Amino acid sequence: MAVENGRNGGNKDMDEASTSKSQEGEEKSSGGRGDQQKPGKSKGDEETKTVPFLKLFSFADSTDILLMILGTIGAVGNGASFPIMTILFGDLINSFGENQNGKEVVHLISKVSLKFVYLGLGAAVAAFFQVACWMVTGERQAARIRGKYLTTILKQDIAFFDKETNTGEVVGRMSGDTVLIQDAMGEKVGKFIQLVSTFIGGFIIAFIKGWLLTLVMLSSIPPLVIAGAGLAIVIARMATRGQTAYAKAAIVVEQTIGSIRTVASFTGERQALSNYKKFLATAYTSGVQEGFTSGLGLGIVMLLVFCSYALAVWFGGKMILEKGYSGGSVLNVIVAVLVGSMSLGQASPCLSSFAGGQAAAYKMFETINRKPEIDSSDTRGKVLDDIGGDVELRDVYFTYPARPDEQIFAGFSLFIPSGTTAALVGQSGSGKSTVISLIERFYDPQAGEVLIDGINLKEFQLKWIREKIGLVSQEPVLFASSIKDNIAYGKDGATTEEIKAAAELANAAKFIDKLPQVLNWFPLHNF
Repeated sequence: MAVENGRNGGNKDMDEASTSKSQEGEEKSSGGRGDQQKPGKSKGDEETKTVPFLKLFSFADSTDILLMILGTIGAVGNGASFPIMTILFGDLINSFGENQNGKEVVHLISKVSLKFVYLGLGAAVAAFFQVACWMVTGERQAARIRGKYLTTILKQDIAFFDKETNTGEVVGRMSGDTVLIQDAMGEKVGKFIQLVSTFIGGFIIAFIKGWLLTLVMLSSIPPLVIAGAGLAIVIARMATRGQTAYAKAAIVVEQTIGSIRTVASFTGERQALSNYKKFLATAYTSGVQEGFTSGLGLGIVMLLVFCSYALAVWFGGKMILEKGYSGGSVLNVIVAVLVGSMSLGQASPCLSSFAGGQAAAYKMFETINRKPEIDSSDTRGKVLDDIGGDVELRDVYFTYPARPDEQIFAGFSLFIPSGTTAALVGQSGSGKSTVISLIERFYDPQAGEVLIDGINLKEFQLKWIREKIGLVSQEPVLFASSIKDNIAYGKDGATTEEIKAAAELANAAKFIDKLPQVLNWFPLHNF
């Protein structure tokens, strides 16, 4: 294709260029995008890498901190309401056993009932702050993570997409992994604090009311803790395996739909469907195993709970007969210990959510913290009043980051003077698209220089120099917005007059004027 190199400081429509010293097998200007895994990175490594739990809250602001404090206070109060309730149950039993006068019994029961009402009102307020504050802060922080992740993705260099990720994975992480992260730092945190508060409060009250019976019942705690912790670890591993499988399935869909013409021309629909089903089968197997494991874990927890009931009732009866315990105190201790113990069992789903969120956050946070070698948002660099348009590649050595063993250019030089139209022709894979990638500074050469008007491309402000280059690819893409918006992508703050002028220069004004809504028409598909 032709390359017009003019002095108007406006556009240089460059598509492909050739090289005299290049290697065949170059992929398109994407630099070899494919399902290549990062060297030295195994599937097992991805499954075990997590971030510290507190790092999930890295993007909290002062409002979020206030919400988390209020939510924590509410969770502690809500959790303490259950142990306090056991005291009222004990008072209720004692009201029946210690008084023979019917009116006195009714009076005492009425007082206990009124205490239940007060406790309910307090628990309602505490539960409101617990759930509302943690859900709001979780939503706020998750939205901030999504925005930060997308911002970071958009300013990464092209090499990042060649080696690290692709469109399907990015979409999958934004839609799926952020939900797991939000779940791990939102309502589940409040629920976990509530359960810990119930556990601590329950045992404090139990020791006060009957320390000997409480010590006996403590034997039920280790099995519950072991069952809950083991369940959380197993579910976390299965969840990570399922996330990986779904991400790979999303990649298959994105690549198939994005290249549907190629797939159809080679009748590759069946193969694409087979690959998709293969990854779904892995995710399905992981989900089934997770379901069976969760069910087994819950069954074990319930068995331990009822065994604790049996032990408590038997030993509590002995305490009444031998140690002078009252019926209310025995019931108070039994219910307090069981409530505290069950709270640990109920914490298992929270621990699973935390583990899943930590695993999901690892790759996202790694991407967010990545500093690109070529940063399109960097405002440093030269900005000229005018640009002549001399383009030169001088003694360039280049290999794509995704394929470092394949030398594309070895001492390649090219000079296109301003005001000329050049056509660079070569066989497929000879390096034509690579020239464009270097001029657009999608990549930097390992050696040599890319020069514009005799100035090294690295010295320019990247955003400014790209605004001076007009690139028309072989397969242009229309974004899901109006024709006007698509044209305006070429210049920040473009006016309607400038948009119309650009359409005229591109010989597109005639067919645009025939569209139903002219510039405001929304294309349903790519041209």
